[in-house]
Amino acid sequence: MPVPYKLVVSQGRIADRTSGAIPGAALTAEALSKRTGLQPTVIGSPSPAKEDDWSASLPEAGETLAALQAAIAATLARGNKPLFIANTCSASLATLPVVARERADAVLLWFDAHGDFNTPQTTESGYLGGMVLAAACGLWESGHGSGLNPAKVVIVGARDIDPAEMDLLRQAGVCILSPTEATPEVILSLIGDAPVWIHVNWDVLEPKHVPAAYAIGGGLYPQTLRAIFAAIPKEQIAGIELAEFEASEAALKNEAAIECLLGVVEPLLA
Repeated sequence: MPVPYKLVVSQGRIADRTSGAIPGAALTAEALSKRTGLQPTVIGSPSPAKEDDWSASLPEAGETLAALQAAIAATLARGNKPLFIANTCSASLATLPVVARERADAVLLWFDAHGDFNTPQTTESGYLGGMVLAAACGLWESGHGSGLNPAKVVIVGARDIDPAEMDLLRQAGVCILSPTEATPEVILSLIGDAPVWIHVNWDVLEPKHVPAAYAIGGGLYPQTLRAIFAAIPKEQIAGIELAEFEASEAALKNEAAIECLLGVVEPLLA
């Protein structure tokens, strides 16, 4: 019998610098709830976006991150698969250490236009979301754990990586696939028969399909990403994270983005 998903949605500010990510997560969770019948567990309360440094945004998000970590750990302990809808990638500071502890054999497929492998010493922007994977791999201390094996991390669709960040990625042995290298065949060869934890930042796509705050051209097309997801054996999926849909005040634009998003992830939930 298939392992049931548990829908968890983050609504607390976690380094948000734009106003659309929290409502974007809420819209995504609402649509997935209607499509799957899953009732969401909501973590955190919305607060305004602001341009702050990681050293300020990290402690501010502490309560939300701790609650998210507890929810994901409890979901796995019950034998369910997390279907986690995040406002920002910074939320994965909570989830990835749990994955490292509970599913140490899992391969992390990190679909993102960026490397998210900066540290306090290398970051140029000071943005917490650009430091998530490095923290989970133990390159700096976030206060929420680490333990992720960089040799089991595959960044898919990356095309905007800082030079110092690239040096760290290479030293750590992280596998990086450009959009042109990301095919179902390549992904299957990398995951083998291991469990798979899937993280999607919607900026991995070519812009305008699913709006994201830090979109950059040259990305994957929705049909390509859907084909990758369709190829991954469902029994190998350990959990799913969807992050960074930047909702707007235009309802029709949001509806189109949600339909695209649902079409992409549908094979994962079939």
